[in-house]
Amino acid sequence: MGPGPLTLGNRNRELLYLGAVGVLTGLGFASVYIARQAVVSWGSLGYALFFFGLYIAAHIVTRIAVPDADPYLLPIAGLLTAVGVTEIYRLGNADAFKQGLWIVVGVGLFAATLLALRHDYRVLEQYKYLFGIAAIALLFLPRVPGLGETVNGARLWVKLGPIEFQPGEFSKIFLIVFLAAYLREKREVLAQGRLKDLGPLLLIWGATMLVLVSSNDLGSGLLYYGIFLAMLYVATARLWYVLVGAVLFLAGGYVAYDRIAHVRDRVTIWLHPWTTGKVYCPQTGGLALRQDCQSYQLVKSLYSIANGGFGGAGLGKGTFTTTDGHQLIPYVTSDFIYSALAQELGLVGVSALLLVFMLFVARGMKIALQADDGFSKLLAAGLTFGFALQTFIIVGGVLREIPLTGITLPFVSYGGSSVVANFLLLAGLLLVSDRANAER
Repeated sequence: MGPGPLTLGNRNRELLYLGAVGVLTGLGFASVYIARQAVVSWGSLGYALFFFGLYIAAHIVTRIAVPDADPYLLPIAGLLTAVGVTEIYRLGNADAFKQGLWIVVGVGLFAATLLALRHDYRVLEQYKYLFGIAAIALLFLPRVPGLGETVNGARLWVKLGPIEFQPGEFSKIFLIVFLAAYLREKREVLAQGRLKDLGPLLLIWGATMLVLVSSNDLGSGLLYYGIFLAMLYVATARLWYVLVGAVLFLAGGYVAYDRIAHVRDRVTIWLHPWTTGKVYCPQTGGLALRQDCQSYQLVKSLYSIANGGFGGAGLGKGTFTTTDGHQLIPYVTSDFIYSALAQELGLVGVSALLLVFMLFVARGMKIALQADDGFSKLLAAGLTFGFALQTFIIVGGVLREIPLTGITLPFVSYGGSSVVANFLLLAGLLLVSDRANAER
């Protein structure tokens, strides 16, 4: 039965929320223009209109391909990308233009995915091993000589001519598809909890540790392994798998801490960011206190968050450069964009932002609960948990709750690979939601 005469349908509700996001985007760009130039420029309205038009195009595709899908996820993604691109524009015009281009690419891939898989996305289950092999290949691509690049101590990037991307972002999506299909097939065997069935767990654990050792990145290892444990628990409902897996990860992490200098430095900075002592600091070009060098980013980030206070300085009014134009926080548009938002929006603003992330996670988990087949449940749960865990890892690192890692804040941070991969994640959730709602 269709909606009642006074009830908005899913797509109409989605369109209404996208209109609200468009208004907020225009206000955000206008605030930045006013803070910079004391006037409102047509450029700010142009950015907002282009952004709104892009999401209207995405909305039209959802009407065609997934008419019964959740009406909240696309507007939430629009709001998060609007917050991100507005803050990136405030920090640097050139980066904002590049981010806008990547959002266009992401929306295009989002639309193509919906249209290609709208009849039955479950066909992906037939190619699970292909997805698994592709996930591993992408994960190790940065280690190929001549392709991989080391940034900020971690080897996660691939450079092909003028294009740089982080293949691990796409590897995460492929790994979730593989695990959803594999665990759906093997869950009854795994649920019996026999010792010989620990083989896949040990294999994934070993692969995660290998990634950690080869890339010097604790965050990626935690993300991939956390996704695996969460999906294993959803498939088997055996809590002891999670406990054994957590012990294995802690043991591997301790070995990595003992043997890998980069991991040890990250943990030391986390525990002792204000350790003093004069050392040579590349960031300042001379002798400086250790907290201004090895933990330079984290300390400046904490100062930025504290400077925001309760209500924030206001969009466009934060301080992120010195008097001679040098950045106070390196990689502020990517790794530390949460710190910039905390300074300009304050505790109230970033708390609201985190609630938006939580709402996305809540809708994703609801989709997983509504799905009526094992593959769909595992796919939705894996995509949602991956999104939630990535958000926790980067925000927790910036707030010094856990060691800092170089992963991105989904939809908000500057970075083409992250934006495009998250639009793929969004498409997957909408496909599962559409099928679940259509069959109710």
